[in-house]
Amino acid sequence: MVKTEEIGQVFDAQRGHLRAVAYRMLGSANEAEDAVQEAWLRLNRSDTEAIHNLEGWLTTVVARVCLDVLRSRKSRREEALDDQTVEPDIVTAKDATDPEQEALLADSVGLALLVVLDTLAPAERVAFVLHDVLDLSFDEIAPIVGRTPTATRQLASRARRRVRGGEAIPESNLQSQRPVVEAFVAALRAGDFEGLLAVLDPDVVVHTDIPGAAGAPREIRGASKWAKGAVAFSHLAKGVQPALINGAVGLILAPGGRLSRVLSFRIANGKIVEVEIIADPERLKHLELGVLED
Repeated sequence: MVKTEEIGQVFDAQRGHLRAVAYRMLGSANEAEDAVQEAWLRLNRSDTEAIHNLEGWLTTVVARVCLDVLRSRKSRREEALDDQTVEPDIVTAKDATDPEQEALLADSVGLALLVVLDTLAPAERVAFVLHDVLDLSFDEIAPIVGRTPTATRQLASRARRRVRGGEAIPESNLQSQRPVVEAFVAALRAGDFEGLLAVLDPDVVVHTDIPGAAGAPREIRGASKWAKGAVAFSHLAKGVQPALINGAVGLILAPGGRLSRVLSFRIANGKIVEVEIIADPERLKHLELGVLED
C-alpha cells in the first residue's frame, strides 16, 4: 500500500517504464505519452490507499489504455496507408524527416519489431508485449484482454509465430543471406558505390511498384545503373533495417515504425541477383514479416 502523499513520487519513478511499455504497444511516442498521462489521471480518480501493488496497477492501466487505442486506430491506419504518397528509389525525404532519429529508434527499440507488432490484432499485440517483453503471467494478462488465461496464452503464441516470421527459417539460409544483405546496407549507408557493386550481380534486375511516379522506370537492369541511383539517396538510408520478408532476409523502411517500403532480395552465389522494391500499401499488408534474431 502506498500513502497518498507518496503517489506522485512513485508515479514519477515509474514514468520511464510505463512510457516504454506503451511505446512497444503503440509504436508512437506521442500516443505512448498520452497513455501514460491517462494512467496518471485515472490514478488521481482512484482510491490509492486500496491499491496494494501500484507498479502493477499502473502497468495494467497503461496496457488497457493502449488496447483501447489499438482497437480504435485500425480504420484510421488503413485510411492513412491509402493516402500515402512516395517517390521513386530506395528512400526519399518523404519517407524519413530525420534519418538520424530513425537510426536511433531502430537501435533502441527495433523498427522491425515495431513493424511486425503493427500487423498483429490488438489483443495479440498486448498479450505478446506483456508476456514476452515484460514477463507478466497469463493469469495477470487475461483480465486486461478480456480472455481466459488459456486463450491469452494462444494469443501470445500466435503473435510470437508472427514475430519470428511464421515457419522456422533454415539456419543455413539465414547464414548465407544475412551477410550479403548486411554488406549491401553498409555500402548503401556509406554511399560506397564500389561496395554496392561488390554485392550486386552485374546483371541484377530491380523491380519496383512505387506509385505516383509518372514516367519512372518500373524495372532497372544492371548493377552499375542501379547503384548510381542508390548512392544518391545514401544519406537517407539510415532508417533501412534488415528483417525477414516472406521467409528470406530483406530490408524494411519504416519511419516512426510505420512500414512504407520493403526491399526483397533473391541471392545466388553470394550476390544479389534480383531486387523487388514494394511500396504499394495493399501489397505491404500481405507480406509475411519477421524479426531477425541477433
